[in-house]
Amino acid sequence: MISQKQLQSFFWQWRGVWVATPLICIAIILTRYLGFFQPLELFAYDLLIKMRTPLPQDDRIVIVGIGEEDVEKIGSAIISDEIYANVIQNLLKQQPIAIGLDIYRDVPIPPGTDKLSQLFRENQNIVGIEKMVGDTRQYRVKPNPILKEKKQIGFNDVILDPDNKIRRALLALPDKQAFSLSMYLALLFLQKENINLTTVGEKNYWQLGNTVFIPLEKNDGSYAQADSGGYQILLNYRDNVNHFDTVSLLDVLENRIPSDWGKNKIILIGFVGESFQDVHLTPYTNSPDQRMPGVEIHGHIISQIIDSAKGNQDSRTLIKTWSETKENLWIIFWTLLGAIVTWNLRKSSNFRQGIVIFVGIEFILVAIVYFAFLANWWIPLLPPLTGLIAVAGGITIYTARNASKIRFTFGRYLSTEIVNTLLESPQGVKLGGERRTITILTSDLRGFTAVSEQLPPEEVVKILNFYLGYMANIISEYQGTIDEFMGDGILVLFGAPISRNDDADRAIACAIAMQLAMKEINQQIEIWGYSPLKMGIGINTGEVVVGNIGSEKRTKYGIVGSEVNLTYRIESYTKGREILISEKTLHSLRNEVQIAETREVSPKGVKKPITIYKIISIKGKYSLFLPEIEEQIIDINEEIKIKYSPLNDKDITEDIYQGKIAKIIIKDIEIGAIVQANCKEKFLPNPLDNLKLNFTNWAYPDDFYGKVVINNREDSSFKIYFTYLPPQIEQKLFNLRLSVMDKKNNSSY
Repeated sequence: MISQKQLQSFFWQWRGVWVATPLICIAIILTRYLGFFQPLELFAYDLLIKMRTPLPQDDRIVIVGIGEEDVEKIGSAIISDEIYANVIQNLLKQQPIAIGLDIYRDVPIPPGTDKLSQLFRENQNIVGIEKMVGDTRQYRVKPNPILKEKKQIGFNDVILDPDNKIRRALLALPDKQAFSLSMYLALLFLQKENINLTTVGEKNYWQLGNTVFIPLEKNDGSYAQADSGGYQILLNYRDNVNHFDTVSLLDVLENRIPSDWGKNKIILIGFVGESFQDVHLTPYTNSPDQRMPGVEIHGHIISQIIDSAKGNQDSRTLIKTWSETKENLWIIFWTLLGAIVTWNLRKSSNFRQGIVIFVGIEFILVAIVYFAFLANWWIPLLPPLTGLIAVAGGITIYTARNASKIRFTFGRYLSTEIVNTLLESPQGVKLGGERRTITILTSDLRGFTAVSEQLPPEEVVKILNFYLGYMANIISEYQGTIDEFMGDGILVLFGAPISRNDDADRAIACAIAMQLAMKEINQQIEIWGYSPLKMGIGINTGEVVVGNIGSEKRTKYGIVGSEVNLTYRIESYTKGREILISEKTLHSLRNEVQIAETREVSPKGVKKPITIYKIISIKGKYSLFLPEIEEQIIDINEEIKIKYSPLNDKDITEDIYQGKIAKIIIKDIEIGAIVQANCKEKFLPNPLDNLKLNFTNWAYPDDFYGKVVINNREDSSFKIYFTYLPPQIEQKLFNLRLSVMDKKNNSSY
């Protein structure tokens, strides 16, 4: 059972799909309905027609073409009735099924009028034409009266699309009870095959054989609000121009054709020359010389009707279209598919793969549309293709905008890899938080606050920027998230906003790398003439709340929880060059680490004591080692009296205790001491306590600070490492160490 939270998470994870798909689909379907896609879709339709393999010549239909050479030899552009009578007489000897005259003979043109009229009266298979569509005075042409009386007339009107191309065939004008020339001749041919015209269904659709001729509606295919008057179908051309066997008018007059050339065929007579202005644009037309004569267009229509009626699926039958609902679902499907693929591959690292897949999807769409067209189905290409491209562009823009927000929020604190990964889940820029187990690292410079008080602000900023910049690069290398710079302190998250299975390991490796980098940092610090920096690092693992905190105008990615405070407590126990981790972090590690020291502490706010561990190396993938530096313990003869007070959460207590420095400890750049407490004092500091100290017999009034490492209650002494020493005191202790070493060296001779 899917919970409401899981359902909400699912919709949120795929929100780009749920938002982009309906918006783009609505825009495309509306745009298509208004006709803006029609020119492009008709252009694609033409490409599909031209990409098909041409069909063999249809030997059921032949043409007598009247060209310029015929007119030139006859000597007149006006052909007399006698010439037509002789042509028809010769053609009737061929025993054709029908002769279609795609020429107007509404008025007599002697000589030979009586002969032609007699042929019209005596033969039932001669069909003439009239022009029925248009204004009566200018565009209509009356039929031959004899053929009209015998009802052997078909109209030759054609339907032009907005680009003046012929893609549709007008078969009949039911309101005028008239067939087109093509339909009339096809019916005569089919009657010989015992196939007659019937009607089926409530809408009285035509049926020939087993095929129902469903008339074209105004929004079928790519058409939008097209004129669907009359009984129209999509014209399925067999091939380009000159497809049918054609002879000239003079060839027939002079009997230069085979005796069986027209036997049992439909013979069409019409003009084929350019000068007769009966040539038209078709889907095949790329140039003016590729326009198709009207008589040949009639031949293609007749061929399509016959093939459809006889169920010849290997030929050019009826082109079928889907309903508007199916076409809209088709557009939605491809847009949704494009949205899913783009959203799933929106990560920059998947860019090339996404391009390949996206191009592959487009290729599949084109292939499906093409093969469907080969099967005489015209399904939309441009709208779903536009949906694919538009949804990809929309999601890309949306992702880019979110990417800019995320880069603005996290770019200065995260590695490029993490930022790119975060772009997969742009919800990270929204306000709110979630519970998550992460590893927290916090670092701090020991005693830097006191140092900064002695330096000009510009120098403090200079030192901090150098140090923090160095550390930021290392943290980025180990894919940590810098949550905050707090003066000289850094709060780093491993596991937020991106969780990985080696968060704890990377935190420890990062900490060791940071400590190792202090050597190079201090080289530059010493060049500038300042005392070297000492850094302590605390690491803890636990459950916190992570997320964006603030308002819509100002937001900060941060963490909240007791584990954060515990991390700070652990870090406070460190001295320079130390890395302390909690037991939870130790148990979260996937790689082996080397523990140099184990301590039990009782941090404030924690009910029970906890164990912390000093780490000096990690093995496995990261393989980093922080070498331990041997202490130099130097006895001193001079009495150095001090007083000290415990620090309680950075606040100095009012208790003051007395003691003296018995020995000086030098450990690389760190300076420490063995302090002998006054035997009269009841207080002996505990390990990890922070102290404020002052000299009582030296003329150095400045405060200095230290952290207790270990105490010895038997002789009332404790070891301390100084976390801050004023420069003059630091120099005094180093000089004291050198003088002692010189005395030892001199006494050895």
